[in-house]
Amino acid sequence: MSGDPSSNGTGQAGTTPPSRSLPGGGELRRHVLVAIVMNRPGVLNRVSSLMRARNFNIDSLAVSKTDREDVSRMTITLHGDDVAVEQAAKQLYRLIDVLKVQDVTSDPTVEHELAFVKIRATDSTRAEVLRLVELSRGRVVDLADGSVIVEVTGTETEIDAFVALVRTYGIKELVRTGAVVMARGSGSIEEAIKR
Repeated sequence: MSGDPSSNGTGQAGTTPPSRSLPGGGELRRHVLVAIVMNRPGVLNRVSSLMRARNFNIDSLAVSKTDREDVSRMTITLHGDDVAVEQAAKQLYRLIDVLKVQDVTSDPTVEHELAFVKIRATDSTRAEVLRLVELSRGRVVDLADGSVIVEVTGTETEIDAFVALVRTYGIKELVRTGAVVMARGSGSIEEAIKR
């Protein structure tokens, strides 16, 4: 037998063991996390700081109270590989004031976001802009000389498509709420904390 440590006795070099799933080693994809938290000062900071420490850039973060004054719901969208996001979700759950965390990325959900878009609209382009708004099921919320403010709702993809359509007219201003999601069916992430 050879003294070569890579030899496996067959005269061929040894094979490398199969790779393990390590955080940051997989395919990056969009994830949606829902966190039920206590409605207290500092909770949002702790959640965002944990994501920063795990080297995630939060794509969107929507926070609001639930039907209970002392409980809030966060919808966090970010890009990462499955293992890293799973570890981050487990660490989120261990934070003080975090009651429940669920990755709903693969679950059937209803997802919407709202955007206000202030679009340049001259006398010659206003009719075209308004037609696009109507086709996109948007709503005009303000008309002014030289601009139109439009409210559009839909999935992230639908909002992106509308923004791409009106970009040629000129976007003066754009603000988006970020995604909010709810699981389809009768189950509820919030019911788990009410028991």
